[in-house]
Amino acid sequence: QVQVVESGGGLVQPGGSLRLSCTASGSGFSINVMAWYRQAVGNERELVALIANGGHTQYVDSVKGRFTISRDNAKNAVYLQMNSLKPGDTAVYYCHVGAFRAHAYETYWGQGTEVTVTV
Repeated sequence: QVQVVESGGGLVQPGGSLRLSCTASGSGFSINVMAWYRQAVGNERELVALIANGGHTQYVDSVKGRFTISRDNAKNAVYLQMNSLKPGDTAVYYCHVGAFRAHAYETYWGQGTEVTVTV
């Protein structure tokens, strides 16, 4: 089993910054893709950013130039640096991990961390 835990959410004013962290733990797995999703009230969950094992990154258009995803493979960790935050970024942010384990490809979700951008 793989456990995924996020941290770093909070309340911030527009224009502010937050850094989300996510760590995967367990045994017998090899991480492929790590990603951040978010879900605002009344909306579907959407992909915010992903980073593949080789370093390729992808962002939703609304965060390009403001958010940066990075990972530390030695720590099985992924980070999301969020700058110039807007009220529209308010959501619960979820870490998503895709990993090979026991000859199968499995995906795991964290419990979510809340980000609120308001004056």
